[in-house]
Amino acid sequence: MSAYRDGGRTVVLIPASFSSAEEARWVDRMLERLARGERRRALGDDDLEARAARLSERYLGGHARPASVRWVSTMEKRWGSCTPADSSIRVSDRLRDAPGYVLDYVLLHELAHLLVSGHGPAFWRLLGSYPRLERARGFLEGWSRAPGAATSAETESPAGEVDEG
Repeated sequence: MSAYRDGGRTVVLIPASFSSAEEARWVDRMLERLARGERRRALGDDDLEARAARLSERYLGGHARPASVRWVSTMEKRWGSCTPADSSIRVSDRLRDAPGYVLDYVLLHELAHLLVSGHGPAFWRLLGSYPRLERARGFLEGWSRAPGAATSAETESPAGEVDEG
């Protein structure tokens, strides 16, 4: 089953064997999924920055205050990166298609690097209150191992830039 836009119309593909009730239920479900995906892709840099601010408030007591948070299309091997020296955060635009909890995890990961460098115990304590931490990490690990994926494991770059792989 799938749904997509074709010019000015929406196409929903479902099995022909569905009853009218199943068809109606699945068409509604697929249209909602399509709309959610379109809303996620429509997130601009301002939306991303506002989302990061809400996450910082909720999970980090508002202590992480990035100067900028923006989408980048040049990040092929990382999900996000942070430069503590100028408090900037960049997020791979490949995450526009990820579930919201995964995007939130990557943002929190980078926000935490504004407060703690490296991936030691103090860093993971900051992220410990995020309820979908392990689920998001598992999602990213699976996604990065999918055929054709170009992402690597978590790394830190040598130039003071902290990266989420």
